[in-house]
Amino acid sequence: MACSLHVAWDDGLTSYNFGPQHPLAPVRVELTMALCREYGVFDRPNVALNAIEPASEELLGLVHRADYIEAVKRAGKTLEPDDPYCLGTSDNPVFPDMHDASALVAGASVRAASAVWNGESEHAANIAGGLHHAMPANAWGFCVYNDAALAIAWLLEQGAKRVAYVDVDVHHGDGVQTMFYDDPRVLTISLHESPMTLFPGTGRPTETGGPGAEGYAVNVALPAGTNDSRWLRAFDAVVPPLLREFQPEVLVTQQGADTHALDPLANLMLSVDGQRHIYSALHRLAKETAGGRWVVLGGGGYELVQVVPRAWTHLLAEASGAGIDPAVDTPQAWRDFVRERTGEVPPLYMTDGRTVEVTPFEAGFDPDDSVDQAIQATRRAVFPSHGMDPSL
Repeated sequence: MACSLHVAWDDGLTSYNFGPQHPLAPVRVELTMALCREYGVFDRPNVALNAIEPASEELLGLVHRADYIEAVKRAGKTLEPDDPYCLGTSDNPVFPDMHDASALVAGASVRAASAVWNGESEHAANIAGGLHHAMPANAWGFCVYNDAALAIAWLLEQGAKRVAYVDVDVHHGDGVQTMFYDDPRVLTISLHESPMTLFPGTGRPTETGGPGAEGYAVNVALPAGTNDSRWLRAFDAVVPPLLREFQPEVLVTQQGADTHALDPLANLMLSVDGQRHIYSALHRLAKETAGGRWVVLGGGGYELVQVVPRAWTHLLAEASGAGIDPAVDTPQAWRDFVRERTGEVPPLYMTDGRTVEVTPFEAGFDPDDSVDQAIQATRRAVFPSHGMDPSL
């Protein structure tokens, strides 16, 4: 069934650009939007592309310190590094007008949250957002301002009592977790590659929330090499029961596509087909547990041509209520644009040709299986705080 979808967009979102050698290249967003247009996703009567405004300093101050905001503004003018704020590192190079570009991304995510909260649309998306590593007083992991945390903080300011955040990026959603670690109004769930093998080195199942918020930070740390079926088994074992218990007023999700086997910066082995299953599952859970109120953000993803555009086109189509047949060819006009824009050979189909089958965790726990061990570690750490039995 079709769902109303607000897409927060401005061409200026592609100005969040750390330079030609940096892995977080804005062309991935450009190619995603182009592919969506070729499939007519934005022409659907229930989909609206809406203008955005940069987040003000006052708004950014909901999650970031004033001195850090000033440092970002200054660095974008002087182009000089500022070590205390992690500006000018190899991960977070300074670039001209960095504050303006980052504030626009943040503003887009707040606009998406407002569209859902104010009843303009059931679902809303900022595909250029999901910069989940940024901390209150420093840049971190390619992220200057934490638009995901800002959208959640804005919802709380409007009176929301329960906001759930589900992060499926291959990297731990450490910035969002940090900002709400002591707040039981926000349930943060992150499924990511183990901190033993990947940045940022956090996200262990024992990180469960601060005093008064025990069990409201949830971390599923998956071993390198986890594939579609095992990843989805972990998701099914943790996310639906917690969301059903928590009953959020709004579901905010970060949809990093860097779990894919082709991603150059990580070690999970998902396919576009497995990622498409994640989007469908989150859509269902938004309807079941959050009254359909779903805020969709982008995130990581560093295979810029083969993975991100296809994955996020499936995501936006799913959020509109009508997915794209994975077996269809990619449009010839889009393939031509990819070659012109990047010089690379584009993918020919919207599928990786994988058949995804999932055995539910409830069917039996294998104590020798590393994914099952990760699942059980998380359930034991947080389920009792919610009155739930981790063994069921």
